[in-house]
Amino acid sequence: MNETLLNWVILPLLIFLARFTDVSLGTLRIMFIARGKKKIAPLLGFFEVLIWLVAISQIMKNLNNVACYIAWAGGFATGNYVGILIEERIAIGLQVVRIITPKPAQALIATLREKGFGVTSLDAHGALGDVNLLFTIIRRRDLKEISTLILEFDPTAFYSVEDIRSASEQFYGPVQTSGSSRASWLSRLFPIRIGK
Repeated sequence: MNETLLNWVILPLLIFLARFTDVSLGTLRIMFIARGKKKIAPLLGFFEVLIWLVAISQIMKNLNNVACYIAWAGGFATGNYVGILIEERIAIGLQVVRIITPKPAQALIATLREKGFGVTSLDAHGALGDVNLLFTIIRRRDLKEISTLILEFDPTAFYSVEDIRSASEQFYGPVQTSGSSRASWLSRLFPIRIGK
């Protein structure tokens, strides 16, 4: 009975947890590589592969155990999902937001600057006439706030968001002092330089 419990419950559960952990780490590692984080990506890769080796060794020892295969696949799927959730939650990196609105944009520019966001504006011509084109570079965690400000100003405004790897001497968003409640342990671990 104990051997049955070990082979069909405990071992598959351990394989599921190992696979879940290594795939979550792999998702985060890829995110850090894409953002040029040279110090943490290799560390995550080390633990990802170490956990994977432990899990695959158990699969190879139990080739006749279907529960181990199901646990492996379930851990892989769950790890992908959770890795994406973690990546969205920590929101590391920079984005450029492009805003196109036919309305005079001075009020939106003033609001964004009042909130501490840098803005570059251009007069442009769209398919239906003159428009205002605004650019701002923000931290990913500030996207929701920016989106709300844009839609409050003009619900018909078109805006696009694109990840960027780096930007030199730019202003990325609201200034945060070291005592700011918005400053997190993660922002201290991965500081982003604020330009003038």
